Amino acid sequence: MSGPLAGVRVVDMTTSYAGPTAAMYLADLGATVIKVERPGHGDDARGWGPPFVEGASAWFASANRNKGSLVVNLRAPEGREVLLRLLDTADVFLQNMNPGKLTRLGIDGDTLRVRNPRLVYCAVSGFGLDGPDSDLPGYDLVAQARSGLMSVTGAKGGTPQRVSTALSDVVTGMAAAIAINAALVRQARTGEGETIDVSLLDTDLALMAPRIAAYSVDEPEPAPSGGTDSVLAIYQSFEAADRTIVVAIGNDAMWKRFCGAVGLPDLAADPALADNAGRRDQRTRITAEVGERLATRSASDWLRILGKAEIPVSLVQTLAEVVKDPQVIARGSLLPVPGFQQELVSVRSPFRLASQDTPRNERFPGLGADTRTILVDLGYSDQQVDELAAAGAVGLPKGVLAS
Repeated sequence: MSGPLAGVRVVDMTTSYAGPTAAMYLADLGATVIKVERPGHGDDARGWGPPFVEGASAWFASANRNKGSLVVNLRAPEGREVLLRLLDTADVFLQNMNPGKLTRLGIDGDTLRVRNPRLVYCAVSGFGLDGPDSDLPGYDLVAQARSGLMSVTGAKGGTPQRVSTALSDVVTGMAAAIAINAALVRQARTGEGETIDVSLLDTDLALMAPRIAAYSVDEPEPAPSGGTDSVLAIYQSFEAADRTIVVAIGNDAMWKRFCGAVGLPDLAADPALADNAGRRDQRTRITAEVGERLATRSASDWLRILGKAEIPVSLVQTLAEVVKDPQVIARGSLLPVPGFQQELVSVRSPFRLASQDTPRNERFPGLGADTRTILVDLGYSDQQVDELAAAGAVGLPKGVLAS
């Protein structure tokens, strides 16, 4: 196993998407990640679908590569003891359970760090570990709604819309991975652990930071606008003759180059439009003129013309186009899940390390596939594993008989 986190042991007891994404990124960086799952069904995301391929959820596969699976029944004292013995050997523990339940089970942060002072304990939740709503369940949709993210998303004049991907979950996973890596640096230097509190709401508030900052200094309350209300005056989608493109004008020099490229010299010469503040004041007029001009030629023409002028421009691509995008392919951004003949893919982590020539890409684990190996590594004999399985304290894969 290679990567900067090689030798780091991570116990991932999270379900759904945010926590598993964080643990997957740690695994991509070389950590040994043990996914602890409940008997019977395991992680909720195993059942998210369709689509399923040979019974495997595409959603689950996308957030659980490079992990082992251990099935433990935490309702059984013997199962809790298995988890505690595992956590005594761990560098990192991620969980997204209700705080009260954690305390009852004796696996809250304070208790575990008495046993293992160097443990980096990461709690992933909907609303955080404190505050009046810390016990409420949280999902991506709820976080997008409560953070104000939905209030600015959608067609102009329309109803608020959810960003149609697991945005809060994925970015919360990234935030958790950042904090865990920072804590591991300190752990290596001092031997001290850490308690990390990451929530979906806090993540979405971070995503809304520029809008909240602007509103706090008397910018009008934003509403769904179809993406036409950026702080930059020309930073939105337009209809070319055949399909939709986006254009992003980031500075005054770019504005002049853009006007020259599309044949609108009068706009470039207008002193009232020389800076972004002036262009924002007349946004309706100039976007109407720009839109009318862009509608006269095909999207491919404008990509060529604006690209030559060094203006940020793109097609609004469908997923059918995204998966064939030459840049996506050249970067190796899509990882075929081993064993599924290209039918299942996951997306490579959004970072590249020069020390890792190729990405780590082991298929997601079968439920309980590594239970015996992990327990033997913890010092249990095969006979003890069989006895724990017979008592329902741990789970072995379906169809695998006790030795």
